[in-house]
Amino acid sequence: MTHQKHRQQNNAYFHKKSGVLFALFFLPLFLFADAHIFVYHRFGDKRYTSTSTPISQLKNEFEYLKKNGYKVVKLSTLVQALKNKEKISDKWVVLTIDDSYRSFYENGLEVFKKYGYPFTIFVYVKSVENKYPDYTSWKELKTISKYGEIAYHSYSHPHMTYKSDDFLKKDFAKGLRIFEKRMGFKPKYFAYPYGEFDNRVKNIAKSFGFQAILNQNIGAIDKNSDLFDLDRIALTGNANLKVDLAYKHLNAVWIKPKNYPTNGILKQIVAKLDSNDTKDIDYYLSNYGWHKAKIKNGYVSVDIDKKLSKGRNRIALKIKNKIAIKLLIKDKYERK
Repeated sequence: MTHQKHRQQNNAYFHKKSGVLFALFFLPLFLFADAHIFVYHRFGDKRYTSTSTPISQLKNEFEYLKKNGYKVVKLSTLVQALKNKEKISDKWVVLTIDDSYRSFYENGLEVFKKYGYPFTIFVYVKSVENKYPDYTSWKELKTISKYGEIAYHSYSHPHMTYKSDDFLKKDFAKGLRIFEKRMGFKPKYFAYPYGEFDNRVKNIAKSFGFQAILNQNIGAIDKNSDLFDLDRIALTGNANLKVDLAYKHLNAVWIKPKNYPTNGILKQIVAKLDSNDTKDIDYYLSNYGWHKAKIKNGYVSVDIDKKLSKGRNRIALKIKNKIAIKLLIKDKYERK
């Protein structure tokens, strides 16, 4: 829980700083935002306020989507459009739920049913298989499957960058075997536990044949988005749906850094950008805030020389309301 609270606080700081800028300067752009994927965790659970969405807030968010012409579509609909390289509708929203907590079944499901909104729930297999009291049962998940898609969230819910290749492969294999046995089908989609991954973890996950993989970074989806690195915005705590819907996808190819630096010192940020809108860009680094930089010949290059946190770190690039985020987490097993 300590790690989870730290993650929520880090997200909140990033979101607050960027969100204030959007609220003040980019309100006219709301109608032109890209598609968005949102993630919920718990519903109406007062024990965990940082990760739970009050039912009154959920209803208000759904009313906002309804009144402002947004269309909640299945994750599979968005994935198929991305596969076909189709233009993504500005009004598409995808709703996901992580961890398969019982509070969704008891408190949240009826609201989704009332509005007719599809969803995808990512199952923490060990919690269901071992009948942990705070989680749904396989029987309840089969009921839930009548209204939404059921996907995969790992067997043991580990911090994946802290686990070896062998551990991860066994965790995937065991969890997927149990999932398929209990649900009768192989899941098409995967979401990283805690939203944590790097290139090593991503490649292992891809090897298990998922059609799409989702992270937990602030951002949006357009036709250039990576099917195996889809951004999802968390709607927990003091979320601001209106601000979240303003984000657009910034197509950035990260050149430096590729992974968490060996000595923990980030020397440089370098990225190739598919944007000719401006020569100005904002960049963000966890614990150091937002700063200004320049784009030259389609590249941004910034000398940093800053010590990173031993936990999770985010780098963000932002041009107006277009944003791209890279997660840096120390990986004990990364090949040097």
